[in-house]
Amino acid sequence: MKWRVIDQVNIKKIPLGEWIDSLVDWITITFAGLFSFLTTAIEGLLNILVDVLSAGPPIVLMIVLALLVTYTSKWPLGIFTIISLLLIENLGYWDSSIQTLAIVILSGLLTVVIGIPVGIWCAQRKSVRNIVTPILDFMQTMPAFVYLIPSILFFGIGVVPGIIASFIFAIAPTIRMTNLGIQEVPNDLIEASNAFGSSSSQKLFKVQLPLATPTIMAGVNQSIMLALSMVVTASLVGAPGLGADVYRAVSQINVGQGFEAGLSIVFIAIILDRISQNLRNPAYKHIISPKIVFSILAVLVVVTALILAFTKEEAATGNPGGISAQTDYKIIGIEPGAGIMTQARNAIKDYGLDNWQLVEGSSAAMVAELKKAYDQKEPIIITGWSPHWMFSSFDLKYLDDPNETFGGSEDINTIARKGLEQDAPGAYKILDQFSWETSDMEEVMVHVEEGMDSAEAAEEWIAAHQDKVAEWTNGAQAGNNEPIKLVYVAWDTEIASTNVIGKVLEQNGYNVTLSQVEVGPMFASVANGSADAMVAAWLPSTHLEYYNTYKNDIVDLGPNLQGTKNGLVVPEYVEIDSIEDLK
Repeated sequence: MKWRVIDQVNIKKIPLGEWIDSLVDWITITFAGLFSFLTTAIEGLLNILVDVLSAGPPIVLMIVLALLVTYTSKWPLGIFTIISLLLIENLGYWDSSIQTLAIVILSGLLTVVIGIPVGIWCAQRKSVRNIVTPILDFMQTMPAFVYLIPSILFFGIGVVPGIIASFIFAIAPTIRMTNLGIQEVPNDLIEASNAFGSSSSQKLFKVQLPLATPTIMAGVNQSIMLALSMVVTASLVGAPGLGADVYRAVSQINVGQGFEAGLSIVFIAIILDRISQNLRNPAYKHIISPKIVFSILAVLVVVTALILAFTKEEAATGNPGGISAQTDYKIIGIEPGAGIMTQARNAIKDYGLDNWQLVEGSSAAMVAELKKAYDQKEPIIITGWSPHWMFSSFDLKYLDDPNETFGGSEDINTIARKGLEQDAPGAYKILDQFSWETSDMEEVMVHVEEGMDSAEAAEEWIAAHQDKVAEWTNGAQAGNNEPIKLVYVAWDTEIASTNVIGKVLEQNGYNVTLSQVEVGPMFASVANGSADAMVAAWLPSTHLEYYNTYKNDIVDLGPNLQGTKNGLVVPEYVEIDSIEDLK
């Protein structure tokens, strides 16, 4: 039997990602006014909700929620509600819980206002159902993180993209269950209503919706739970609340704080679940009519909102044309566990910037917000560091730091686990000899930013700098497919350096695995031996806290890059030069 070897046909990759990027850019520019209006409206509604929920001492809201849970779900759950809310307040998460409640309530209201009408439309028009159903399938299977990407570009960093992403993620059950509930109404009842000459609206509101209400409320309940499940994900783009507390605990390896914040989310979930499940059929409806209870609740909310609107004093905003008012007193930060965030918080204290807020999020969200502001020539203040490709792509400058809160120049050190030198001496020696310049790192970063895969960019740099790679591998014993696990944080600098050293180790006979983690887990994994090394320790300032925590369980191989810098960064067109100008 003869065999033919057929050469693999190289098919050019469809530039789907580029098409999507172009579409998003077009939408961002074309509908900028609409997005600005929606941002203002959603932020306004959220502020009203937060103010209403925060009115008076915490015990007031605790009692109201406990009474509402008691009315809908019987007294034992009412007792549980008051105890759990008292525990949340005692643990120090009351303000975060208020923020989370407001975000979930607003997301839930949006799903009801939009989801139920769409569900009704689907039930009445088969053609609409055929279009909407695959869209819902797509929405429910798409990872929740993906919704954050266009949300940041459309609405900026903060709570609004978090609410929008939560709404998109959570709306599908309300639409599906509304459609299902109406379709399940018995045909004989529909025929009877037609026989009595009912109009379409009478048939809908008098027959179909009342009978479909249990199914619709089940969908609303699911949507509320899904919106609550998004609170941690939404914190990646700066949404406040319990999700941000959980994210901060994860990035800092703070088990206690993570448990406390997570437990608070569980309590909030149980309370919202029990209320939404039994709204239609409260446990004590035979004692007090639901119309009376919910009318009283609505009146309380409206009256409180009106009173607060008339009595609330506007905070002094200083010079309306100054940098403070133009940036809304916000400094756009990155991951909460990053060392530069600790430095930025210290700077706010050192320079007396009491009205300023450091917005937590992620490196990607910060860069997206910078790009959006830079394209529109709007002022923005970010936490920045170099080397970073954004200094090549944008005309930026550091604000002077007279108090030296951000410290001087830093090094990026290589850290290895204890025992690596004995287990893999060749890999240990390569890591120990790894050292390059800022220009080398930026060369890789620029390739990645231009769309090249990070591994491919690393290979290209290695091929062009064999002399430097030879210095790293000089005298190093070749590996025999021993596993080497490198950990890194998702900073552009660390993506570049980790991929380069990973490829070098791979080319010298090691089976290399790269794992992206937060800063805390990065240090902890090397210290406990679950990872072999990292080339991403910014010292002596940015990662000093983590270094001091784990220094007795790790091996510091010294700097692999010198001369980094941290600080507050603004575009060149922003007419300030020092952190003191923010006062």
